[in-house]
Amino acid sequence: MDEALERLRAIAADAQPEDERLDVSLRPKKMDEFIGQPKVKENLEIFLQAAKQRGEPCEHVLLYGPPGLGKTTLAHVIGNEMEANVKVTSGPALERVGDLAAILTNLEEGDVLFVDEIHRMNRT
Repeated sequence: MDEALERLRAIAADAQPEDERLDVSLRPKKMDEFIGQPKVKENLEIFLQAAKQRGEPCEHVLLYGPPGLGKTTLAHVIGNEMEANVKVTSGPALERVGDLAAILTNLEEGDVLFVDEIHRMNRT
């Protein structure tokens, strides 16, 4: 078991920036490229269309579920569909109250803020 973990760590350590760029380049950019989650897609398409018709940014969206369902990808798709910048952080990265405040004050109107693993955010 320990050998297997060591091999996984070695593989992860060997990951190259090109691998990450390739992963990002393969992700869907628009809603019609996203495969799966038909109910979620249908609701989001209505939501996005309504926001565009009003000429306003999207309101709050909460994407939840186990790993691998496409939450991060959908956050980027929402940003692309709304022609907005996507700012990404994670719950564990927000260690102090001021961390979130700093991110929020630097957002431009219409920006999408995606907080990954928000359930792991420090509660204080």
